[in-house]
Order: sequence, then structure tokens, then C-alpha cells
Amino acid sequence: MEKIKTLERAVNILDSFSLDKPWQGVREVARKVNLASSTTGRLMAAMKELGILNQDPVTHTYSIGSHALAWAGIYSAVLDVRTAALPAMVKLQELTNETLSLYVMEGNERVCVERLESPQTVRIVARVGRRIPLYAGSAGKCFLAFLPPDRREKILSKITLKPLTSKTITNRDELHQELEKIRQEGCAVSHGEWILEASGVASPVFNSNGQIVAALTISGPSPRFTEEKVRNYKTLVKVKATEISMEMGYIPS
Repeated sequence: MEKIKTLERAVNILDSFSLDKPWQGVREVARKVNLASSTTGRLMAAMKELGILNQDPVTHTYSIGSHALAWAGIYSAVLDVRTAALPAMVKLQELTNETLSLYVMEGNERVCVERLESPQTVRIVARVGRRIPLYAGSAGKCFLAFLPPDRREKILSKITLKPLTSKTITNRDELHQELEKIRQEGCAVSHGEWILEASGVASPVFNSNGQIVAALTISGPSPRFTEEKVRNYKTLVKVKATEISMEMGYIPS
């Protein structure tokens, strides 16, 4: 309960800032949020250390920090790409009868932001909000394959390739070879890499600057993902991911 109370106080402090009052002192904020100045000061100092608030070195007043820009960017990107992707996802599900998922990157993980569940009795459920490591599964490998090389290597240097199943790629050389293959083919395939009985086929979604912003995935039980179906799904998912990318302003070369 104490942690929840602290979080509520931090949110109230952030809500006290506005366009009319972008800079505020501790006492002013304390009055607005109905807290003691000492408590408010400690919270605001901690938020400053985390980049959530900025502090003017002369006046000692505070403003919203740069960390909020990162959150706003993720929020805006998710809204834009979900809006652009949904019509293509609906059509793709009609063609495949499998589960369709849309993932975005958040830190060193991917997060499901939209999904259409397969109408079939036996299906793979991709829960919205679920966070999955980038090195496991078709969507995650798409992100790693199409990120700028320096960003990709920075991410890989910080993560441990832990086996999520017996089929997870845990050898870095093997992973690099797999990522090169994905770049050449324009899509990624996985069989049992993060759920042993699940397979997936994914393709990247790019924005107007040619940067990967999402990955579109067809997923389902591995027995249904035969070689023939995977070949078909690779073609379909690339076509639909390109359609979404063009909706985002991307111009294919």
C-alpha cells in the first residue's frame, strides 16, 4: 500500500504542472497536492534523478523532464501504428484464419499493442501488453534485424540470451546469422522459440524515415505451420506490413 501511495503522490505532482505553470517550486506544488513540503521535496528530488523532472540551478524551480518525451513518443507511435495497422490485420486474418499481433519495441523488449485472435478452437493467444525478449520469436527477431547496427549491438551487449524453450537461439553467432537471413528475406520465422508449441511469421513496419516502428505477426500452433503455409504466410505478411508502412508515410525503395 505504501508503494501505491508513493506512486499516487508522484502522479499528482506531475499533474500539478500545466502550460500555464510549467515551472514550479516545491512549496507551490506541495500546496496543490496537499502534502508536506518536506515530503514533496524528497519526491521531486527523486523524480529529478530519474529524469522525470528538471530543476533550474538558479531558481531551484522544477519542470517536466525529458523522460516524459520518451513516454509521449511511445504513446504517439503506438496510437499511429495501431490505427494504420488494424484494417490490414483484419484482412490478413481473413486470409489466414490465425492470430494476428502487432508489436512495438520498449527498451530491450517487445510489447504486444494489438491482436486479433484466431477464430479456431486451438489457437495461440497473444495478450495485449505482454512483454517478450527481442531475441526470441519472429517479431522480436524482426526488430533486431532491422534496427540500425549500432543500436542492435548496444541492445545485444546488454542482454543475456536465456533459453525460454529448448528451441530458443542462445548462441550469438547463430543469432547474427539468423538476423542476416531475415534482412535478406524481409521477414522472420520462428518455431517454438518462446512458446514451445507455437510458430510465427513476422515482417517489419517502417515509418516515413525508414525506421522500424512495429512488427506484424501471424502466429498459431506449430502443427498448422507447415512448410507450404509458412511460404504463403511470408508473402502475405510482407505485403500487409508494407501496406501499413505506406500508411505510416514509408516509401518502398
